[in-house]
Amino acid sequence: MPDSFPRPILLAHRGDNTHAPENTLPAFTQAIQNGADGVELDAKLTADGRVIVIHDGTVNRTTDGKGDVASFTLEAIRKLDAGSWKDPKFAGTKIPLLEEVFESIGREKLINIELTNYYTLPDTLTEKVCELIRRHNNARQIIFSSFKSRNLKIASRILPGVPRGLLAAPGLLGLWARSFGFMFGDYQALHPHISNTSREQIQRAHRVRRRIHVWTANSPEEIHRLRDWGVDGFFTDDPASAAKALGR
Repeated sequence: MPDSFPRPILLAHRGDNTHAPENTLPAFTQAIQNGADGVELDAKLTADGRVIVIHDGTVNRTTDGKGDVASFTLEAIRKLDAGSWKDPKFAGTKIPLLEEVFESIGREKLINIELTNYYTLPDTLTEKVCELIRRHNNARQIIFSSFKSRNLKIASRILPGVPRGLLAAPGLLGLWARSFGFMFGDYQALHPHISNTSREQIQRAHRVRRRIHVWTANSPEEIHRLRDWGVDGFFTDDPASAAKALGR
């Protein structure tokens, strides 16, 4: 990651999802305007193999449609309203293509791409995301993350210079990832849940010259504690409030 970014790095979780519909262009552009150093997003494939940005395995929660994301062609999924559920002023907002996010963010901010084909393994999501990054020549601003080590291994093979963060679920479910999986895996960062983050864990990662990016910190108290512990970065739902807590 570029040394020019402040520490800790402030990444907007699904964009500024407190004030705009998550994983949409308004959420990403507002996040940057509100002080984020970059954005986090969730990549998936449509039925016809296009890379789009949406978190859930279905469209039910964040659009006016119903059904599995993987069952929609790009043309069909682009007909859905992905904004009205949040606020009527976002009516007509579309589920974006990953390449549209690249264009809207520009090249000066970080983009954490979570490879979220958890319901459709094995597919070619990682390969297609890497292809788009090569086409846009923007590898220097990308961080990959995933709960699935398979995705990160594929990304490492295709784009070895792009940093990879292993996501760890909270509680016992993420214990292996936070310990052996991370320490003995080929990753540049661990992305643990805030409930499982400690000063000691951050120090252990730093001793082996790796980074810690924590999800999801929203209150000033959480942000101050992580900063004081020496965290390298964190994800937040409200970048404006987080930036204020950091005195930026």
